[in-house]
Amino acid sequence: MSVPYGNNLKLYIDGGSHDEKITMRLEGFPKGMVIDTKALYAFMQRRAPGTNKWSTQRKEKDEPVFLLGVDENTHTTNGEPIEVAIFNSNQHSSDYSFIYDTPRPSHADYAALMKYSGNVDLRGGGHFSGRLTALMCVAGYLCKQYLEEKGIKIFAHIYSIADCRDDAFNSVNVDADMAHKIAEKDFPTISDSVAERMKEVIESARLEGDSVGGIVECAVINLPVGLGEHMFAGIEGRIASALYSIPAVKAVEFGNGIDCARLKGSENNDAFYYDGENVKTKTNNCGGVIGGMTNGMPVLFKAAFKPTPSIAKQQDTISLKNKENVKLTIKGRHDPCIVPRAVPVVEAAAAIALCDIILD
Repeated sequence: MSVPYGNNLKLYIDGGSHDEKITMRLEGFPKGMVIDTKALYAFMQRRAPGTNKWSTQRKEKDEPVFLLGVDENTHTTNGEPIEVAIFNSNQHSSDYSFIYDTPRPSHADYAALMKYSGNVDLRGGGHFSGRLTALMCVAGYLCKQYLEEKGIKIFAHIYSIADCRDDAFNSVNVDADMAHKIAEKDFPTISDSVAERMKEVIESARLEGDSVGGIVECAVINLPVGLGEHMFAGIEGRIASALYSIPAVKAVEFGNGIDCARLKGSENNDAFYYDGENVKTKTNNCGGVIGGMTNGMPVLFKAAFKPTPSIAKQQDTISLKNKENVKLTIKGRHDPCIVPRAVPVVEAAAAIALCDIILD
């Protein structure tokens, strides 16, 4: 069921949430990079489940095992694809036996059962599960390290949970030191006081047997001017394609996004000026991208995540066997909000896309 992402890079991800292992194959990655394994494992732990009360209590170490493409000194080798496995260890497969008759609302169950005539593994979401984003984080970290060695940095934070909103990045001058510290927080927001309110919103939903969604904001700095192409090969489209591979992403916007439609040209245009020898813009409504190309300003975008569809509240669904409407109560271990764990995944998706573009 693997479909690759990328033009210069080719990323394949295989396996299901409750398989023995999930695997990744990354072709076309540059040779000779020494992988910072300590930083890689720290990056993986930002996404890992079971580390706090606002995420699923499924406990997985999420330790990547390199099978190919990396030598004993953790150098990426010449010409070989990088292959990685993550072994699953904490599956509760019996919790999902009902799916094949009563598909869960807002999950891929029904569409997958119709497409594959029932011959599909849906335990824990199967191939459609957010579990597979663990491997996206492995590939994403490699790309992120490669970009950082070129001075390109990627930062993300929780922008909102339900109606509770964090501060935004400064769109014309992202504070790299501040943004770097966000990754060290167990709840990655700019404002610590907002983080506490967000935790309360998530806990309230959890106690109600419900869930909430939110938005992740991401910034990329130090990209060269003119990166990307027009039309089908633009920066926005290629990043968005990677972002939409993350389960639960329902909207992506660059810069001021939808809000630009409410403005006049005189309000929305980003005026140029010289800052010494450097050309900058006074505002960054475009999010650092014009005509599909970078303009030298920070690339800024947001990804909106729907509420976790697996909730404890009773819901309406159908019985495929009996062809009748029925009620469904989902049991098991589920995130009341996936947004905190999605922050490194958004960074990973952006890194994969931008590394692919840099290799153009």
